[in-house]
Amino acid sequence: MTYSEVAKRLRLPLGFLLGITYLIFARPTPLTLAVGGTIALIGVIVRAWASGHISKNERLATTGPYAHTRNPLYFGSFLIAAGFAIAAHWALLLLVVAFFVLIYAPTMQREMANIAGRFPEAYGAYVANVPAFVPRPTPWKATHSEDEGGFSFDLYMKHGEWKAALTYVIVIGWLIYRTVTGV
Repeated sequence: MTYSEVAKRLRLPLGFLLGITYLIFARPTPLTLAVGGTIALIGVIVRAWASGHISKNERLATTGPYAHTRNPLYFGSFLIAAGFAIAAHWALLLLVVAFFVLIYAPTMQREMANIAGRFPEAYGAYVANVPAFVPRPTPWKATHSEDEGGFSFDLYMKHGEWKAALTYVIVIGWLIYRTVTGV
């Protein structure tokens, strides 16, 4: 089994384990909660935006957030994790970065190979113009695209991204409770 396959299998269980541990031990302050909560909210919005633009394995998504980064769902997840880490203690951000480098980077590499195989003609230009992770400030406009271009609420719902928004609300509620009560 390759490291990439191990990382794929560990991604969700480790994420849940770290999340539960975080909820037990997080002790945010009003300032860290405000800063981290805002960053995490931006991540939720990025993920929502991305999920409304992607038809997985059907067409190459190059519009919306996909015109800024090839992996907006992962970038949004990173912002969510980074924001919640900052809410508890800035040092946890180092753990988030390590987690993404060790677990998500191999996943992105594997997916890149898959997408390149599915859309060989369009993917080369896309890779040449759109960064893999950190978004470019201005959107790239594909000269030829199968991508329809607009946000689809149906896709957002189909991908179940509302669960990320609900989770955000629950976690923020818990962190506010911890901040106010000192529990």
